[in-house]
Amino acid sequence: MNVICSTLNAKYIHTNLAIRYLKAYAAPEYNIQMKEYTIKDPVMNIVSDLYQAKPTVIGFSCYIWNIEETLKVVNMIKKIDPSILIVLGGPEVTYDTAEWMEKQPDIDFIVIGEGEQTFKQLLTEIQTTNNYDHVPGIAYRHNGEVMITPQMNKLDLKELPSPYRFPEDIGNLGKRVAYIETSRGCPFSCQFCLSSIEVGVRYFDRETIKEDIRYLMANGAKTIKFVDRTFNISRSYAMEMFRFLIDEHQPGTVFQFEITADIMRPEVIEFLNQEAPKGLFRFEIGVQSTNDYTNELVMRKQNFTKLTRTVTMVKEGQKIDQHLDLIAGLPEEDYSSFRKTFNDVFEMRPEELQLGFLKMLRGTGVRLRASEHQYVYMDHSPYEILSNNVLSFDDIVRIKQVEDVLEKYWNDHRMDWTVEYLVTNVFTSPFDFFQEFGSYWEEQGWSRIGHQLEDLFRRLHFFLEQKSVKNLDVIVGLMKYDYLKNHRYKPRKPWWEASFDKSARLQLYKQIIENPTHLGQEYIELHLDEKELFKHTMLEELSFDLAKYLTTGEIEKKSACLLAYFEPSNDRTLIFPFKELK
Repeated sequence: MNVICSTLNAKYIHTNLAIRYLKAYAAPEYNIQMKEYTIKDPVMNIVSDLYQAKPTVIGFSCYIWNIEETLKVVNMIKKIDPSILIVLGGPEVTYDTAEWMEKQPDIDFIVIGEGEQTFKQLLTEIQTTNNYDHVPGIAYRHNGEVMITPQMNKLDLKELPSPYRFPEDIGNLGKRVAYIETSRGCPFSCQFCLSSIEVGVRYFDRETIKEDIRYLMANGAKTIKFVDRTFNISRSYAMEMFRFLIDEHQPGTVFQFEITADIMRPEVIEFLNQEAPKGLFRFEIGVQSTNDYTNELVMRKQNFTKLTRTVTMVKEGQKIDQHLDLIAGLPEEDYSSFRKTFNDVFEMRPEELQLGFLKMLRGTGVRLRASEHQYVYMDHSPYEILSNNVLSFDDIVRIKQVEDVLEKYWNDHRMDWTVEYLVTNVFTSPFDFFQEFGSYWEEQGWSRIGHQLEDLFRRLHFFLEQKSVKNLDVIVGLMKYDYLKNHRYKPRKPWWEASFDKSARLQLYKQIIENPTHLGQEYIELHLDEKELFKHTMLEELSFDLAKYLTTGEIEKKSACLLAYFEPSNDRTLIFPFKELK
């Protein structure tokens, strides 16, 4: 019997852990072939590849991001060869299972919930007696009727075989994200999350996990992401794993975790700030909302004061990047409340602020009680909300405009100094900047066309000109600084007109060569000759003392300059602000 386990990942760099657990558990009785694609791959290409493998059974791992494309693949396969048995599993089909079976006649089986043992038993029945009523936790058809069997007790995770030891994976470990699961379940009951449905937390064997991580690193894995819903629910466990990863990590490896920030003890953060190498860890923290009533409605316990303490301590340690999540559209969070939530969280200046929209996932409490808050949402995946009793579709559209420019102008860190100045000195609040700019971006039609890096600067400049903001000369100076310091090479055509003509530039270069002390000791130590100065630097005029602003935050208007040196040997850029030379 030829069995394939497949999935359509959101991106090529992702890997699917579920099909690897199925393959590991089914061995040695069944040698499952794994085939991964992406949702961007043409359906015909996927079907052709699967069909040429001549499978008896194909199992698909299904999620909100791939279910639509997966069903297209399934329908085409069944048209080509109806004898191929199709098995679906995963969170998207674990709920409303009967509905899936009734609406999608091409599905032969659905594996409900935890699938390792169930899928193996199903394969055994397919190969032998076809007596499916003894297989726990599946949906199947019998005489035209959909049958659903009761689920079995949860597995002992300590007995599961490792899903990481397949030779066919070794070549891609350095190119893709490796996912590690050290526990299943979540202690919390957030009603918008599927993890709230499973009661309790179960752990895998710690030493086995460590061996798996050693194996992944030894074979080139660079990004290892822990998929535990709350990695730090057990302080002793988290500390043990942090210590292990600090002691045994390989150079260039990054570990990502989903943590619950308000339960993290200060001593844990102090330990990480002292012991962890910079860049080794990355934290993802779900804030979602700072509205206490909203959190109460979705059964989310959160102490925002303690969460802020954790995020602030981690940020001050300068060792760990933090990715904070917000969800627009939670119950009773109107536009004004969400604006406050956004500003509350942006105040902490996370390295990345992810603004998402509530998805009414099958099986979750918010979906089951959608009528209580008059939710209107998409009928198809990802079941994103369109409105509710306090948030109109107009509000949703406006917040999406915020999301668009937030991604481009904050999360990508193209102009940190500029944005910081704008949200602190020019606009009423961070949210108001992103909202006003996002709305303007949409009005100009920029969301429907592409952009180069230079376009992002030009468009912001154009927006600020139209608003007639004060101190535009200072903002432009900061934009130039952000633009140049983020380049690793001398830009051929910057987004602004050059400050100096050729004659004035030559005169400045001559003065710098004669008086290098004006640019400071770091510049002197570069020992740049005339040829290097002309070839690898740029000069720009400023209207304020940039050096003073960068150190004190104070604007002192005066005629000044900056020299940007694009160091070819070290692939870095050094900026030297200096007073204009006479």
